Amino acid sequence: MVARSKSNQIEITRIYDAPVAAVWDAWTDIEQVQQWWGPRGFTLTSHSKELKPGGIWHYTMHGPDGVDYPNKTLYHEVEEHAKLVYDHGGYDDRPPMFRVTVLFNEITSADGKPQTQMNMTMTLPTVEAAEQARKFIKQAGGNATWDRLAEYLAKTSAGKEQFVIHRSFDAPRKVVFQMWNDPEHLSRWMPPTGSTMQILRGTIAAGQSTFFCMTTGGGDRLHGRIEYETIRPPELLVYRQQFCDENERVSRHPMVPVWPETMHTTVRFAEEGPDQTRVSVTWQPLGAVTTEELAAFVALRSSMTQGWTGSFDKLEEMLAG
Repeated sequence: MVARSKSNQIEITRIYDAPVAAVWDAWTDIEQVQQWWGPRGFTLTSHSKELKPGGIWHYTMHGPDGVDYPNKTLYHEVEEHAKLVYDHGGYDDRPPMFRVTVLFNEITSADGKPQTQMNMTMTLPTVEAAEQARKFIKQAGGNATWDRLAEYLAKTSAGKEQFVIHRSFDAPRKVVFQMWNDPEHLSRWMPPTGSTMQILRGTIAAGQSTFFCMTTGGGDRLHGRIEYETIRPPELLVYRQQFCDENERVSRHPMVPVWPETMHTTVRFAEEGPDQTRVSVTWQPLGAVTTEELAAFVALRSSMTQGWTGSFDKLEEMLAG
C-alpha cells in the first residue's frame, strides 16, 4: 500500500508467492540481495554486512548512467523471518533519509500454497519530507525494487521468468476494475504514450476475445488479440495476448521478432483503503519459448516498465478527471 494521506510515513504492502524463509533470505543474504535490490537498470555491490542490531550493511548502488551511490544501512532490530528495522540512505558524510520497518508474515494462497505478506513502513521526520520522498521514489523508479524481488523469487522458487509491476491509484477498486473491463475505457489509457488503440471486435468476458489495432506516433499499425481466461470483478483479470496481422493471423512483434508468441497476464486489484486501489500485473511467456525469446523478454524488462508506467500515468489522469 502506498499511503496517500498527509502523513510522515510511506507504507508499502506486497504479497510474494514464496515461503517467508525464502523472502527473508532474499533480503538478508548478501549474495541474493545483489540480484534484485534497487530500481530497474541499477546494480549493486555489497562490501560487508552485519545482520544484527547495531550492525551495518555497506554497499554501493551503480546507476545505469555510471554514477555510484555508496550507502550504509544501520540495523536497529533483527527478528529472523519476522522483522527488520533499519536506517536507510545514510553514509559517512550524510545522515539517513528515513527509518524503515519491514514485517514478514507467512500466509496461504487460495490454492493452499505458502505466500509471504511484506508490510513496509518508511518513517520520515516531517509530512513535507515524506511528500518529497514519495515524489523522488516515483521519479527514480524506486518502487520497482519490490517488483524485482517478486521476479527474483519467481525464478528461484518456481523457475519462472516474469515481469511484475505495481501501481496504486486514488480510486475505489470497482472503478479501477471497470477501467480494465470496459473496452472504451481500456482503449483510452492502455496504449503506450503517443499511440492510440482501437478495439475492432470482441467482448471483454471470460472465454471471449478481442481483436485490436494500435497506431504508433510514427504511423505504424500493430494488431493483437486478447483471449480472456478469468474475470472476477472487482479483483482479478487473467488473459493471453498475441500479436497478429490485419487478418488476425498470429504473428510476431515487427520490431522484436524474437519476442515470445504468447504472453500470459494476471492482474490483481487490492483495496488499500476506501478509495485506494493497488493494481498488480504479472506478465510471463506462455507455451513453448526458445532461449532467444526468453532472453529478449528478460532484457526488455526496463522497457516494459517504461511502457506500463506511461499507460498507468494516463489511467491515473482519467481516474482523477
